[in-house]
Amino acid sequence: MAISSPFSIVSAGNAASRLHAVHTRLRAACAQAGRPDNAVGLLCVSKTQPAAAIREFHQLGERHFGENYLQEALDKMAELPDLRPTLTWHLIGPLQSNKTRLAAEAFDWVHSVDRLKIAQRLSEQRPPTKVPLQVCLQVNVSGESSKSGVPPQELPALAHAVAALPRLKLRGLMSIPAPAEGFEAQRAPHRQLRALFDRLNAEGLALDTLSMGMSADLEAAVVEGATWVRVGTALFGERPQKA
Repeated sequence: MAISSPFSIVSAGNAASRLHAVHTRLRAACAQAGRPDNAVGLLCVSKTQPAAAIREFHQLGERHFGENYLQEALDKMAELPDLRPTLTWHLIGPLQSNKTRLAAEAFDWVHSVDRLKIAQRLSEQRPPTKVPLQVCLQVNVSGESSKSGVPPQELPALAHAVAALPRLKLRGLMSIPAPAEGFEAQRAPHRQLRALFDRLNAEGLALDTLSMGMSADLEAAVVEGATWVRVGTALFGERPQKA
């Protein structure tokens, strides 16, 4: 199956046109993969973007936003309190054990759990008045020493342990593979994550989420079964440069 990506780093146009372009790509990828249009959710990755940009995409109908940096996310939440009832916050960056309470209290999803200690602290610190925290386990499918994530061989033990924790709901797996050139090369790590996902479900876990694929490789991720694609640059344009 040959599905090419039309993405280029130049994300021209206004927010509405960029959003339309991404949804068009998602629909086309789903169609060519034989999946329904609603099989894949769009997670708008708003890290380093101002709160005003989140508000703009919210006004365009988007409801799911992903942040990498805890404090930055908390600051944006404080700027957008009126959106909280209809906005779902996803933490997709590494989480330090001394920051778990803030994440457990403020976020709806955490995609980046890669150690049992982190999961245990999130479980203990999730307020009992809130619905369970939705979590994914981050897997280091590329074996990069610079990347967070549980090694694939350690995933089953971690997954079963996390699934047993109270006030958490283990939804699935997440990965951030090394960049690859070419559609088939992009598919390979996503295929690996899907195989791990299928194995865990065969072992009795009821997982339904594969968080994989970004601006440059979302078509490859959709073909391999992604249920969330995490898109930043194609929606918001290049990240603002730090002064």
